[in-house]
Amino acid sequence: MKRATPVVIPSHPRGYTLIEMLVLIVILGIAGATVIPSMGQMGVLRIQAAVRSVIADITFAQMDALAYQEPRAVVFDEDANSYALVQVINGVIDPDANTLYDSKGPGQRYIVDLNEERFGGSVFQNISLNGGTTIVFDELGGPVAAAGSSELSDGGSIEIAGPYSTFRINIAAFTGRVTVTRLD
Repeated sequence: MKRATPVVIPSHPRGYTLIEMLVLIVILGIAGATVIPSMGQMGVLRIQAAVRSVIADITFAQMDALAYQEPRAVVFDEDANSYALVQVINGVIDPDANTLYDSKGPGQRYIVDLNEERFGGSVFQNISLNGGTTIVFDELGGPVAAAGSSELSDGGSIEIAGPYSTFRINIAAFTGRVTVTRLD
């Protein structure tokens, strides 16, 4: 009688099984399905970064006015697509002479340019702050109609548009509370 020869299975397999390959393909497919759509939203995220930057800086100007008990202004320049935080001295807003210093480094003025790549093509439009392009906070942090005035502000709004979406930043009249609305 013949004896069956035993089959020797190598202790170190040299390849992958079909099941292992299929599991890997499914995992890569799921990862691709979740990552690729979020990469398409980078433009929206950059516009949101611009909106967040404007909100943070308006709030900073308001808190800085309250902390130092001195008026502060945020001056928007729709043509240059930028804004500056300005110290109001003797009721005068002079962005060239009195722009606050930025904490990013010595000698840097607090001017934010939305033309920077990190803001993804965001642009200011329809700026309406008391009929102008400047919001002024008095020494108590409340918005006022003009520099040196005690008349309360009417508030206002700023729109930031980009290739993918548009947002409106609203500033409340009495408190200076900042809210955001997506327009599309």
